[in-house]
Formats: sequence, C-alpha cells, structure tokens
Amino acid sequence: MDYLKILHGSFNTIVGLLFLYQGSLGLRIRKERKAGGQRNAAVIKRHRSGGPIYAVLGVAGYLAGIGLVYIDKGNLWEYPYHLITGSVIALLIMTTFVISRKIGGSESPWRTPHFVIGLIILFLYLLQIYIGLNILL
Repeated sequence: MDYLKILHGSFNTIVGLLFLYQGSLGLRIRKERKAGGQRNAAVIKRHRSGGPIYAVLGVAGYLAGIGLVYIDKGNLWEYPYHLITGSVIALLIMTTFVISRKIGGSESPWRTPHFVIGLIILFLYLLQIYIGLNILL
C-alpha cells in the first residue's frame, strides 16, 4: 500500500506538471491573440489535443486516490483537506473541459472563465501536492 501511495503522489505530480505545461501553452496563445498578431498554429494544436488527455489523467488520478484511501482506511474522510482539494480540482477540470468545448471564435466570452479556472487548478495542484507530502511524510 505504501508503494501505491507513492505511485499515486508521483503520478498526480506529473499530471500537475502537465497542467502547468498546458497552462503555459494557453497563456502563450492568449498573449498572441490579445496582441492581435500571428498565432502559432502548432501551439494551438498542442493545447487543444493535450487538454482532453490531461483532463482524463487528472480525474483518473483523483479516482485512484479515492480508491486507495477507501481500500487502506475504509473511510474517505481520513484526510479531509486532501479529499476536498482533490474533489475541487476534479470538478474544476471537468468544468474547464466543458467550457473549452464552448469556446468559439477569438472573442468568445468563454475564454476568460477557461483561463481563470485553469489558474485556480494550477494553484490547487500546488496546494494538493503540499497536503499530500504532509500525509506521506
């Protein structure tokens, strides 16, 4: 079980880094769009193709954590701060995925909520890693 906990934490840390990468792509796209200049199609393609994959990985990591705690402790509320933060992250990942499907055109009103939720996800991943390390150590 200890190895699975470390695997869970390592996997989700990697997913968090992938979200950071995804956010950097999104920020680059946003800056280019706001500047009104030429946009890099390759960056846009990477952002669009990576998003759904990273979303699935993020939710899968959350579900794995839920499963681990339930199997190990029999009580999902054993680590309440970690559970709540993970639940919010998973919910926001699904929300930003749904919002991303509504973005159409360069002046879509869905772009700002997608951006803001993405920033919140990144912050919460950092917080979640901190909480998780305190559980492990």
